[in-house]
Amino acid sequence: MKIIQTQNLTKSYGQTRGIIDMNLSVESGDIFGFIGPNGAGKSTTIRTLLGLISPTSGSARIFDKDIVSDHIDILSHIGYMPSEAMFYHGMRVDEVLRMSASLRGKKCQTETSRLCERFGLDTKKKVEELSLGNRKKVSIVCAFMHKPDLYILDEPTSGLDPLMQKAFFELIHERNKQGATIFLSSHVLAEIQHHCKNAAIIREGRLIACDSVEKLTNTKARRITLHGVSSLPHLENMKNITCTENSVSFLYDGNIKVLISELNNLPITDMTVTEPELEEIFLHYYTKEADAL
Repeated sequence: MKIIQTQNLTKSYGQTRGIIDMNLSVESGDIFGFIGPNGAGKSTTIRTLLGLISPTSGSARIFDKDIVSDHIDILSHIGYMPSEAMFYHGMRVDEVLRMSASLRGKKCQTETSRLCERFGLDTKKKVEELSLGNRKKVSIVCAFMHKPDLYILDEPTSGLDPLMQKAFFELIHERNKQGATIFLSSHVLAEIQHHCKNAAIIREGRLIACDSVEKLTNTKARRITLHGVSSLPHLENMKNITCTENSVSFLYDGNIKVLISELNNLPITDMTVTEPELEEIFLHYYTKEADAL
């Protein structure tokens, strides 16, 4: 079953770009990564899906319900974390959490207490006294307290220290094993590679790639690192070259035998060949002049 499906979804702000003709599909039970730098259109996509802003054209369905006409019903089954955790000044954390539960019309006290203890959240503090990391913890509890069917998380780990990031992803995987679907927006590519099953890459408001994380990184290109040399002539099929005092590293998608023959006369002391990281694949898609890997 498709939990999220869009058809030519577009949001424009006059002359300012938003998102353009987005066709996206997220299956039930997936941990889906949504990759792009700041300004690519990730938050615009999420806010449109949630009904916080209206689409200019196209359509989208969540739980097979229309995001415009059925958005109130849809929101009752979603846990949403915005990229910026902001709350009403003057309220204590426990007041924010009670208000969140009340707005959903659900009793979440037991789960709320468990999550606060798990993330070490002081519920008696006022929200304006909290650090960014602790405001993020409040946002986590608000999104997870009612155990929704779908989590839409926009840059959720920014501001969390490494230990809290680890605890956060443990929680995500727990909820996913219980049947929830996760839609995770991030520009931290390691998060997507280590935790997501499928992913889409957005650039300038358009989807430019969408596949399993395994397939996105499974190209014929390889990361070659040569030790004992500090430079070398540019060869065909070489990309993303970096040089240090005693090594050269580059992506290579040609015939490895040809490469070895070309390098045969160089004073190389060692050579390593590895698969490229998702970050390199991402940068490839963001380089207009690059050919497809």
